[in-house]
Amino acid sequence: MQIISGINQIREILEGERSRGRSIGFVPTMGFFHHGHMSLMKKAKEENHVALVSIFVNPTQFGQGEDLDKYPRDLERDAEIAEQLGIDYLFTPQAAEIYPPGYQSYVDVEELSRGLCGEARPGHFKGVATVVLKLLNIVVPDKAYFGLKDYQQYRVIEKMVTDLNLQVEIEGLPTVRDDDGLAASSRNSYLTYDEREQAQVLYQSLIKAKENFEKGTIKAADIVAMMREIIDKRPLVQLEYIQIIDKTTLKSVEAMKQNSTLIALATKVGKTRLIDNLEL
Repeated sequence: MQIISGINQIREILEGERSRGRSIGFVPTMGFFHHGHMSLMKKAKEENHVALVSIFVNPTQFGQGEDLDKYPRDLERDAEIAEQLGIDYLFTPQAAEIYPPGYQSYVDVEELSRGLCGEARPGHFKGVATVVLKLLNIVVPDKAYFGLKDYQQYRVIEKMVTDLNLQVEIEGLPTVRDDDGLAASSRNSYLTYDEREQAQVLYQSLIKAKENFEKGTIKAADIVAMMREIIDKRPLVQLEYIQIIDKTTLKSVEAMKQNSTLIALATKVGKTRLIDNLEL
């Protein structure tokens, strides 16, 4: 595995790979790998001749007071994991090269970026869409892989790729969970023992919602009220939102439907913001 930080260098290498007819699978990350990242890497390796992973903690998707400086980083550990999984290239660009002095250009996927996490984190998805577009333009992969735990992010990127006529296939992979049900996230490392134990209520409430739906409850307001009641019993978990939405438009729905509805929630557990979702 090669570790490369320069944009021109990675472009030159990948142009050589493409000239030999080799397909490229790409996993953009902010590093501090967990099992969710690993599932994406395995899929990229399985479906392409060349598997490339980027690590870049993107400053433009962090708002004022968020955890940019504290975001967990461990390049040595991440490189070992990537190499063990057979990744061919680890791309580690520097912020000064991604956003050079005088940088002014941003991407705003307007409708899908509103609401949900976009309401609590203004500008977040503009930063996400911008950096993903830049990385896709640098790497020019055949396929790029994203986890569905960040469902709004996945839909924003999918829409950007469609609207801007990018020739890349976006593939979303299911949420990977730890044994206790908590969705894999780099931010889980912030949690204390007690916070982690109480954070399990996120998935527990989603499973209960699914069970109620399968028993015939379809009114969204009833499901939200039931989930709130469960979550409110955990004092370390502060609910930000529960929304029941259409999977395509991300708009709230009044009645839940199989195969078209997603339940999404965001919480603060201690000082750590966690999100989760479940498709029906």
